[in-house]
This record gives sequence, structure tokens and C-alpha cells, in this order.
Amino acid sequence: MSTLTVSVVTPDGPVLEGDYEMVSCKAEAGELGILPGHIPMVAPLTISAIRLKGEGDSNRVAVSGGFLEVRPKKVTILAQTAERPSDIDVDRARMAKERAERRMQNKQDNIDFKRAEMALKRAINRLEVFENKF
Repeated sequence: MSTLTVSVVTPDGPVLEGDYEMVSCKAEAGELGILPGHIPMVAPLTISAIRLKGEGDSNRVAVSGGFLEVRPKKVTILAQTAERPSDIDVDRARMAKERAERRMQNKQDNIDFKRAEMALKRAINRLEVFENKF
């Protein structure tokens, strides 16, 4: 089976580079499955898990939004942050989740609520990627 070269890059540098048979991710327009030979496209990503399937191998990366660029043999994911399960600080993610939940319960103003909601989504995504619940 043919493969795609996948690069996940953040402003701090590359997070993952490899050859995979399929890439699954959540774009703002919905769930995407990318196979070799896919038509070229660019799509904004949501806070979600990038799932990578290879020959007898799979990988996942938690991203906090960004963009996906697809070419027939290459997928590039440009994300503000991207973490492999082994890089996730679980205690920090749990504390961030609890802090965001408290802020959302207080609902002081609309801006704080939106920020807390985004922080909660990022924390839950990190925990789910770490726990392999995607």
C-alpha cells in the first residue's frame, strides 16, 4: 500500500515526521480522512486528535487548532501546539481542566467564559489523546 509523508510542525519546530497510510483529523467543517492521492486542499483544524495509521503502527497527536495542508503524497499539519502522548503532562492537563471548569461555573463575563471554554477543550483533548480515547 502506498503512504503519505506526514509532518506535524509547531512554531517550536517539528513534532512528528513519518510515512503513514491514512490521516484522520477534525477540520472546522467536519471529520476528514486523508489517503494517498487525495486532492490538494487546505483546511483549518479544531482542537482535536490527529490519528495516523501506518503498516501495523498507529500514532496520535493532540493539536490545539491550526491548519492541514494536503498534497497527493504529503500532509503537513501546522499547529500552534502539538503533543504526542508521551509528551503530555497529565497532571498539568488535569489541573488545567479543573481550573477551566471552575472559571466556567463563575461566568463573570463573556470573554472569560470563552477563554475558559477553549482551555477546557484543550485540556480534555490532551487527556483523551494520552488515555487513547479518540
